Amino acid sequence: MKPCSNNRKQLALLAADALNGNEQHELRAHIQTCDGCRAYLREISNVTQKLGVVETRSQIETSEAFHQRVVRSLKAQETASTSTFVDQLREALLNWRIASPLAAAVFIVAFVLFTRSSTVAPPPLVQAQPLNVKTDLDPTISNYHMIANRSLDKFDELLNHQASRHPSPTPVYTASGLIAVSAAE
Repeated sequence: MKPCSNNRKQLALLAADALNGNEQHELRAHIQTCDGCRAYLREISNVTQKLGVVETRSQIETSEAFHQRVVRSLKAQETASTSTFVDQLREALLNWRIASPLAAAVFIVAFVLFTRSSTVAPPPLVQAQPLNVKTDLDPTISNYHMIANRSLDKFDELLNHQASRHPSPTPVYTASGLIAVSAAE
């Protein structure tokens, strides 16, 4: 069983006999009803008793190297805690394991932002003006394409008109005609 999370510190202080009378009385009343806190107090009391039995020696001397290591460790922790966000970011970006995925993510976001379709409404459609088809247009693909894009009815009229008129005096060369000429030669 686990002790109540708000009583752990108080239970450790009770085991070390560091609580005042009123707090001690309230905590002991709680322990009578809570199995988790009672078991935790037994464990902490056992540890406290074992530590109390251990003899402390005051004549222990440490080496100068130990003191230097402790001081360096403390200074390193101090500088690490005072380093700014910019310093931490700079260190992270110098690490390729962080910088590579970060660069890929930035590239993907930029690509998506610049290639997505704009949210601007498309221009309104231009209403087609009445088509005045010249019936004497040259029979070229671009002319046919232009008329067909405007109106299929007008395109049909143009083709019928051109089919009924007399052919032009200049020769019209077609792919099938060229094949026939080259086969005859």
